[in-house]
Amino acid sequence: MKSSTINKKEIDKFSKIAEDWWNPEGKFKPLHQFNPTRISYIKEKTINHFKISNEDKPFKNLSILDIGCGGGLLSEPISRLGGIVTGIDASDKNIKSAKIHAKENNLKINYFCNSPENFNTNEKFDIILNMEIVEHVEDVDFFIKKSSELLKKNGLMFIATLNRTLKSYIFAIVGAEYILRWLPIGTHEWNKFLTPQEIINIGKKNSLSHENIDGMVFNPFSSDWKVSNDCSVNYIIKFKKN
Repeated sequence: MKSSTINKKEIDKFSKIAEDWWNPEGKFKPLHQFNPTRISYIKEKTINHFKISNEDKPFKNLSILDIGCGGGLLSEPISRLGGIVTGIDASDKNIKSAKIHAKENNLKINYFCNSPENFNTNEKFDIILNMEIVEHVEDVDFFIKKSSELLKKNGLMFIATLNRTLKSYIFAIVGAEYILRWLPIGTHEWNKFLTPQEIINIGKKNSLSHENIDGMVFNPFSSDWKVSNDCSVNYIIKFKKN
């Protein structure tokens, strides 16, 4: 087993475009479009799981760890919804970008340049977000194991990624990178995509039982995303820590 989840090539790839995180028309435009749908999904599942009555601040008093937080696109809205947010990322440039933007917006988010295996904390979190990150790490088994160790019992972990199917190759790589140029060429490597069953099996080994699996589908005409039962390209799994 490897002792690191960091893939230097992947870190360098995102470090090069770190200054573009908060440009809604820039290289991270697909994530900006994706954000409202994934936030609403996490919010709904959190409210149901923790039996929360305050829908305006559904994450109030909940500790949330955003792993592979990038420039903070998910950390910031979760913080605004009441979460006590910590974001970690293995790219120093991403963390610097996230810190600057949070400060400009008067948000108290703790950002650290770390990966889960070298994040020294005694804290365990209510919710862990592994969103669009597992397809970029060096050792997924080790990554999920170390992430799970940071999660409280009965806590939630969300993993969103891309399925390894012919359709995902056509849509996420040929379509999004080469034809539509939504993403820089080389953003994704198809052989690093994981099937839902592969993720579920790794979760099982690490005290994580999956409770929901849903697809996320993009509508090119309205430029928005919706939750679907089609998991052939993008999907999200909600796990509970046993």
